[in-house]
Amino acid sequence: MEKNKQLITSDMPIGEVVEKWPNTAEVFAKHGMHCVGCAIASFESIQQGAEAHGMDLGKLMKDLNEVAKKKGGK
Repeated sequence: MEKNKQLITSDMPIGEVVEKWPNTAEVFAKHGMHCVGCAIASFESIQQGAEAHGMDLGKLMKDLNEVAKKKGGK
């Protein structure tokens, strides 16, 4: 895998990301998104969630991918 390849992209559903990389839930919470387990998270994309919560999408994506690369997925 390329060193800079993103495992997580902004168009992925939040629920899918948390299911595959459970430690990303901590990242979402750190950025102010505490509803990663809600029904909307199963189909809402990271970008949609970030926009709805007024988050910095670039910073969120950077942090999510750092955790995913360190921890690996299911």
